[in-house]
Amino acid sequence: MSMDKVNRILIVDDHELVRQALTQLISDEPDMEVCGEAATVPAALRAISECKPDMIVLDLTLQDGDGIDLIKTVRGEQRHLPLLVVTMHAESFYAERAFRAGAIGYLTKEEASEKVIVAIRTVLRGELYVSDRLSPFLLQRLITGNAGAGESLVSRLSDRELQVFLRVGEGRSTQEIASGLNLSVKTIETYRGNIKEKLGLRDARELIQYAIRWSMSNAK
Repeated sequence: MSMDKVNRILIVDDHELVRQALTQLISDEPDMEVCGEAATVPAALRAISECKPDMIVLDLTLQDGDGIDLIKTVRGEQRHLPLLVVTMHAESFYAERAFRAGAIGYLTKEEASEKVIVAIRTVLRGELYVSDRLSPFLLQRLITGNAGAGESLVSRLSDRELQVFLRVGEGRSTQEIASGLNLSVKTIETYRGNIKEKLGLRDARELIQYAIRWSMSNAK
């Protein structure tokens, strides 16, 4: 990364205050500028086309979709565009999914004010960024693909199954989940069946209870 170049950064987050805070931190750097902001998946895709960013800083939770899906879409269309996730979600569970989707950096929002510039510079160099406390664990997982002993059964879910599971934990109906993910009710019912089988749950009531408990203790 050359210090003579001004790197253009697109921020994708559904909270205006977070976008403003990140914009201020980035704008204080002489070799960086925010070229655009977006809160939804369509707006993010339009901004990528219009402002031609050198990298994207994005959250995993957006107004109309899921950041993992956006990462996969961007990676499919622009293979070499660096993506840094800055999110509230605990890295111990979500970072691996983000990296497998195509991100090369992961930072929690509680660390962002202190470390986001270092993370951005690392990602712009094409290097992996992850916190010191997680890096040995995560790298081992990414290399071997092995789950640790005693790992949550939820880790067995696919990315799409996890999206459905989290929305069940939010109390959303099958119809609401289908609408939010732009899928059919039948497809969501199939995912719910797969989730119950993978988690060893007998019925919809057990699924809802499990999803609520898990979300309250893990989706932070």
